[in-house]
Amino acid sequence: MTPHTEARPLSREEVAAVFRRPLLDLVLEAAAVHRRHHDPAEIQCSSLLSVKTGACPEDCAYCPQSARYDTGLQTEPLMALDDVRAAAHNARANGADRFCMGAAWREVRDGPDFERVLEMVREVKGLGLETCVTLGMLEPRHARRLREAGLDFYNHNLDSSPEFYDRIITTRTYEDRLRTLRVVRDAGIRVCCGGILGMGESEEDRIGLLHELARQDPQPESVPINALVAVPGTPLGELEPLPWDEMVRVVAVARLLMPAAKVRLSAGRTAMTEEGQTLCFLAGANSIFLGDKLLTTPNPGPDRDAAMLRKIGLRPSRSERSPGR
Repeated sequence: MTPHTEARPLSREEVAAVFRRPLLDLVLEAAAVHRRHHDPAEIQCSSLLSVKTGACPEDCAYCPQSARYDTGLQTEPLMALDDVRAAAHNARANGADRFCMGAAWREVRDGPDFERVLEMVREVKGLGLETCVTLGMLEPRHARRLREAGLDFYNHNLDSSPEFYDRIITTRTYEDRLRTLRVVRDAGIRVCCGGILGMGESEEDRIGLLHELARQDPQPESVPINALVAVPGTPLGELEPLPWDEMVRVVAVARLLMPAAKVRLSAGRTAMTEEGQTLCFLAGANSIFLGDKLLTTPNPGPDRDAAMLRKIGLRPSRSERSPGR
C-alpha cells in the first residue's frame, strides 16, 4: 500500500522505508500522485518581501539576519505601507498570485509595528493577492487579528528534525514552533510549513522532518522545501551546496506524504540546474517564489524563471482571488 492511500499517518519507520526507495521509483510514483491531485501544467507563483530586515535576536545558524553574526547585512526598519503596496503591485504584474511578507522578529508584539503589518495584509488582500506573513512566534490574539485583516497563510517552518533542531537553533525550542502552528490553525489561518536541507543533517534527520510535517493534522497546505544558501559569517557559511538528488528525493517523498499540499521549491534554486529543477517539478513540486531575492538571499530573476517555465511547459496558476478570474 502506497503512502497516499494509507488511512492513518505513517510511522517514522514507514516514512524511512519510502524515503530509501530507488530515486526513479520515487519520482515515478510521486508524479502519478501529483497528477491525481493537481494540474501538472500549473505552477503557483509567490513573491516574498522582507518588510523588516536584520537585527533578529535569534541564533538560527543559517540566517544572515541574526544580530549575532557579522554577514555585512544592512539592518532596515519596518517598511512604509506605500513601499509594500508598490512591491505587491509589481509582484502581481510579474505573475505572482500570493504575496508573502517576512519580518525578522522573534515574536509578534502589540504596538504600532504590528498595526502596520495588519495594514499591509489589508492592502495586499485588497489587490486581489493571497496573503502570507512570517513574523516569528505569536499568541492567539495576534493570530485572530491577522485572520480578521485577511491573512490567508502563516509561514512557520520546522526547519529540521526534532533531534537535529537544537544544533542549529538554541533560542527557541521545537515545541515553540509546534505551538505557534497550533495557534495559527486555531485562528483559521492556513499553514505554510517546511524545512531546510543541507545544514549538515543526516538522512535520518530528513526523514524525521518529513515525518513531522506529514503527521500534522491537518497537514500543511503549503510545504516549502529549502536548500541552504550558505552565507559567509553564519555558522553554516562554509557548507557545500546540497546535491541535486537529495532535493529531488525530499520533494518526491513530500508529495507522496502530503498529496494535497503545494510543495514549494524554495531557497537554493540559484545553485540548481534547470534539469534538477525540472526533476523536482516532475516529482511534485508545484510552487516557486518569483523575484531576485528571497528575503535577503538570491533567487533566480523573473526572466530566467519565465524562460525555464516556458521551456518545460509550465504556466503560472491564478488564485481565485486574483483579478481577471
